[in-house]
Amino acid sequence: MTTSLDCLNLASMGSERTDEELMLAYAGGDMIAFETLYRRHRGTLYRFLLRSLRQRADADELFQETWSRAVAARERYRPEAKFSTWLLQIAHNLVIDRFRRSRPQASAEETDLLFSRLDAPESEQPDRVLSEFEQRRRLQLALEELPEEQRVTFLLRMENGLGLEEISEVTGAGRETVKSRLRYALARVRARFES
Repeated sequence: MTTSLDCLNLASMGSERTDEELMLAYAGGDMIAFETLYRRHRGTLYRFLLRSLRQRADADELFQETWSRAVAARERYRPEAKFSTWLLQIAHNLVIDRFRRSRPQASAEETDLLFSRLDAPESEQPDRVLSEFEQRRRLQLALEELPEEQRVTFLLRMENGLGLEEISEVTGAGRETVKSRLRYALARVRARFES
């Protein structure tokens, strides 16, 4: 018989295990392992999808689809790459499929998203808040102007902290191609900020 103390101990053990160990445990039927993985990666995954797709409805849909595919593939999972790389590769492939079917239209949701992030304390100076908003707006505009491959590479590096090898695994592009895309993306973003 499992007590609530046993469940608490199992949950705390999940937070100490690596993502790869958790995924293997989940493949063996450990639901708490999956819950831990979900908690660890939901924010990163959703931000990647939202920035890539620029539409909340599309990001929501592919967020669910990414997790569904991860669940469906649990028994075939092999920890040859980091779990986060594997999960982002699933998401990236779904994003590419979506773009192939139809290019997304820019929406006013981006502006709403930026405004929602401005939860600055009342004590902050209005000009500082405006400056931060302007920087975020300029970054968003710069990202929108990037070709899809460069934007995805930039987001995987800057938002998700992936290295060149991991980005290469996620996107299926060679290391030198990833390096080149990142270099061009950084140059374009810098140019946007300097203008």
